[in-house]
Amino acid sequence: MAVQTKQVPHHIVIIGGGAGGLELATQLGDSFAKSKWVKITLVDQNLTHIWKPLLHEIAAGTLNPSVEEINYFAHASKHHYEFVLGRFVGLDQEHKNVKLEARQYAKQSTETTQFELNYDTLVLAVGSTSNDFSTEGAKHYCHFLDSRQQAEIFQQDLLHLYLDAQNRPETRALNIAIIGAGATGVELAAELVHAKTTFFKYGLNKIDPNKVKVTLIEAADRILPALSTKMANHTHTQLEKLGVEVLTHHRVAKLDKDHVYFADGSQIDADLKVWAAGIKAPVVLNALEGFEKDAIGRLKVYATLQTRSDPNIFAFGDCAHCQPAADEPVLGPRAQVASQQAAFLLRALKARIRGQSLPMFKFSDKGSLVSLSQYKAVGELLGQVNVQGVLAKTMYVSLYRLHQATLHGYTQAGLMTAKDLMNKKVGPKIKLH
Repeated sequence: MAVQTKQVPHHIVIIGGGAGGLELATQLGDSFAKSKWVKITLVDQNLTHIWKPLLHEIAAGTLNPSVEEINYFAHASKHHYEFVLGRFVGLDQEHKNVKLEARQYAKQSTETTQFELNYDTLVLAVGSTSNDFSTEGAKHYCHFLDSRQQAEIFQQDLLHLYLDAQNRPETRALNIAIIGAGATGVELAAELVHAKTTFFKYGLNKIDPNKVKVTLIEAADRILPALSTKMANHTHTQLEKLGVEVLTHHRVAKLDKDHVYFADGSQIDADLKVWAAGIKAPVVLNALEGFEKDAIGRLKVYATLQTRSDPNIFAFGDCAHCQPAADEPVLGPRAQVASQQAAFLLRALKARIRGQSLPMFKFSDKGSLVSLSQYKAVGELLGQVNVQGVLAKTMYVSLYRLHQATLHGYTQAGLMTAKDLMNKKVGPKIKLH
């Protein structure tokens, strides 16, 4: 009598629950919900997901992350994938397993648990971190906005400056310096202008909003290098109208507790400093041996998004060095790149499981949009159509709504939009706790 062996499901493990990783896990889970032959697992070191382009609003206190976060365990149960809470610390390609670390959540515990997870297909979507280019004092004196936790630390430090000032008899000034005038730096600068007026409106008036100086610092000759010169100049003008001081041609040489020092010998005062200039791959990728990487540590991938060293391992989003064709530039760290790659990998991994040849990723640039706080934005669509003002802001917000629709479906995304509009009507305009 022949012995029948049970078929083991093809295990797809996705490391990283950012925008791209969570969208991919959701779509794969929904696609293979009724299949016994495919298992989807998402790994992240956090319990909840926040869309990274919202971090500047969390930092300024104009958005409450508890309202916008998605719990991975709850989301996984609805979308037919497994969630594993753990930090990616290593990889064994020969035995096809990832090495993970989880901290103990018991009160006052500092212990961690090491464990492994086997895979048939591994997808790395670990994002990126800020690149301070080893600038003296940056790590010690600057805030970074790579994660929700970092954004909340900045928000708390900013709030506590206002709260502490309330106990003093005289008003005081506040100097905030933002190093790096890409989209994150520009958006944070505009959001902080809105925040300072809201603090004053709510009675935290010992820091005079007229004495809050927000300085945006850029080493290059203009801000927003990803946009055209025309749009960068327009944005520069809008920021100055908001009261932001914009310094171009200013390379930061070092920082200390109260100052930013420039390569030309000049300096400015800065009570709070945010580093938003450049990215690099997460440290964990540095330890992966045998992978081709670029100058900032990203994994080089083919147009199939497979890493050049292992066809069983894919990488996408900010951690991947992807050049779809020889005559095209390397794709930058943009949310739309990660989202398009997630949609592509849904098709590619289905083909891989079926034993079919993999398609090649092609990026379609829909344009760029940059928020200038509540009611304004600027941007370029399809490489030539310039948009600004309320129309651009509406389009900017719609990007987040599309992300929500991918994760929850259009009906629930519509309900969430209505809820957010109601919260904005009845809730405080800034987080004061």
